[in-house]
Amino acid sequence: MSADGTVHAATLLAQAGGYVDPATGALVPPLVASSTFERRSGSGLVYLRDDNPVAAIAEDLLATLEGGSKALLFSSGMAAATAVFEALPAGAGVLAPEVMYWNLRRWLRDQHASGRLRVGFVDMSDVGALAAALDRLATALVWIETPANPLWTITDIAAAVRLAHAAGARVAVDSTAATPLATRPLSLGADLVVHSASKYLNGHSDLVAGGVVTACADEVFDRLRALRHDRGAVLGPFEAWLLLRGMRTLALRFERACASAMTIARHLAGDPRVVAVLYPGLADHPGHRVAACQMQGRFGGMLSIRVRGGGPAAAAVAAATRIFKQATSLGGVESLIEHRKPVEGPDSPVPDDLLRLSVGIEDPADLLADLDAALASAEAAGLVG
Repeated sequence: MSADGTVHAATLLAQAGGYVDPATGALVPPLVASSTFERRSGSGLVYLRDDNPVAAIAEDLLATLEGGSKALLFSSGMAAATAVFEALPAGAGVLAPEVMYWNLRRWLRDQHASGRLRVGFVDMSDVGALAAALDRLATALVWIETPANPLWTITDIAAAVRLAHAAGARVAVDSTAATPLATRPLSLGADLVVHSASKYLNGHSDLVAGGVVTACADEVFDRLRALRHDRGAVLGPFEAWLLLRGMRTLALRFERACASAMTIARHLAGDPRVVAVLYPGLADHPGHRVAACQMQGRFGGMLSIRVRGGGPAAAAVAAATRIFKQATSLGGVESLIEHRKPVEGPDSPVPDDLLRLSVGIEDPADLLADLDAALASAEAAGLVG
């Protein structure tokens, strides 16, 4: 417990925000599967599309962790992210990163092509580039993703917020890879924080969910809640229960993932078979200085490597791993590896030789041995070099 009497994030998580069931004293919230509620009960609950008792506990916990006013859970990370943009008026200007989650980038391009939004893409790691873009485009929203998937570039949130707010724009930050344990964007001035809760918050690869946290319960929050209601993009009771269960171990899982990712990054940084290691925890990473401060020394469990020999070599390394599983997603207890370019398509800014690694909670010695063996296999086949 800190000097002012508040408990640390790890304690809040472990105890689900201090939950105790008022009826039974149970420390684990019950799974309430009912889609409708009897109005004479006095509970204030009406219908599941608006009232999900377990989701409400998870929302309160997420809002507390982020230092926000309110949180809303959605049926997926994409549902949460697109709701933020759909809450904007037609024709609104949006600035988004050149490097970001590929499916949301594709969706934004479609919105721009249809005229629903005016979207500009900018190098968010370059504050000067953002300032110039804000001068060119009347902007309602600046969307930041940091660290940005899958190159793990870093945006200085506080600096970006100052520029955006001076231009009359709100700022939303996709903080999925950082989690509230490393970065709290609202404390740096952001207006909204978005999470793909399927990833680190849940941490067990057994549900799909998203979340939005707002700095204040204003008209934007009201629009987001209305959009969720009207589209039915709500999280089901069982998924909300799984999410809350997963969040209770976030502190332990994230600490292990961060430590193992750093170990792997340092090991591979000197490997002649690797062209580059992209991890903000390394001192030579362009965003390291900002990340060290902004992420409180926790650089996350995600890194990418560029394999010498191009796309064929990268594909061969991914195919040769045994402990790292070839699969999409990130933030789970199991370590994953993926050759990203074929996934994202020809218009992606991702180099063809890039492998994305999501580091789980396995023994790091086993993960290192697996990567070394996979690199050796590709080298023996004459692909690396």
